[in-house]
Amino acid sequence: MSPRAGNAGPHTLAFVESPVQLLNVLEWAHTHAPGAGLTLVVLSPVDPMTRGQLRRMAELARQEGHQVRWEEARGGATAPFRTVGGLTASLRRADRIVMGDPFSRYVQLLLTITRARELVVVDDGTATMEFVTQLARGERLVRWHRKGTRPGPRDLLFAPVSSSARRRLTPTRDRRVSVFSSMPIEETPDGVTVTANGFAWTRARFGPPRITKGADMVGTSLVETGVVDGDRYLEAVRGLAKTHGATRYFAHRRESAEKLHRLAVETGLEVVRPDLPLELIARRGPIGRTILSFPSTVVHTLPLALAGTRVRVAVCDIDPDWLTRNASPRARGFLSGVTGTARDVHRLSAVPSAG
Repeated sequence: MSPRAGNAGPHTLAFVESPVQLLNVLEWAHTHAPGAGLTLVVLSPVDPMTRGQLRRMAELARQEGHQVRWEEARGGATAPFRTVGGLTASLRRADRIVMGDPFSRYVQLLLTITRARELVVVDDGTATMEFVTQLARGERLVRWHRKGTRPGPRDLLFAPVSSSARRRLTPTRDRRVSVFSSMPIEETPDGVTVTANGFAWTRARFGPPRITKGADMVGTSLVETGVVDGDRYLEAVRGLAKTHGATRYFAHRRESAEKLHRLAVETGLEVVRPDLPLELIARRGPIGRTILSFPSTVVHTLPLALAGTRVRVAVCDIDPDWLTRNASPRARGFLSGVTGTARDVHRLSAVPSAG
């Protein structure tokens, strides 16, 4: 047992499904529970790149004195039953639940079991902005890129659990709810406490980085989620790289191997698959003097993680013509809002032609 794990105080159980969620749990613990160990449950996905990053982040969590419980939550048809059954006792004993993705069906199911009097939502990127808005308006919890689409059979089947989770995430006299976020929160639900994530742990643990003269690009999974057309995206990446002299492309963990291969061949960019969240990669360095990005979480987080350095983050808007026919009606406004609310970034309104 680590020295912190026996610390007296609230028994905290944290659930994460991505490397960024795990990073933000560490940031929350550094700010709100210094010296108090927590039990961190990784509900492991099947994607190899995500699993690899989660393994690395889990080691960092152990080094910080936290207990890590790795659950093969998606390892076959019976895995959810084993996972939920194995966690039930811990859920009922926990005084505080920390979660990275309130939209997750897994997390929503686990929320129906817990008796915790304190619930904390840490950032899962830009989805946090949508979660807080939906909670404030009493709407059903649905991811932004699916909003406006008709619920499928699985959505309808899971609706009672989702409704129960939304009620659990609504503060009462006996239950506190808070959000720990680096995102701009415009509508705060009644009774919900919002505190800022300034990436203090990241800055204390890594860097400052060595800064190179060139530019680096940050990839996005907007093509994979069906929001942006693949050919238009490739054309935009080519134009940005040529104009700004970018040499490296940091792939998002959800980007497909086929797309990345084509991108490397047609743009000449070196595709890098990071082994840690980009905030840590950038802080550790070396990193370009300019970081180019499309609307995503990093336009909010990188300026915080790189505070005190001379790195410039530049964000390129998504042209409405790039959107696919299947993109939800909410997509255009949401992506524009992600860019428009970003602080300390340079805004690029158009992508020059690479021709």
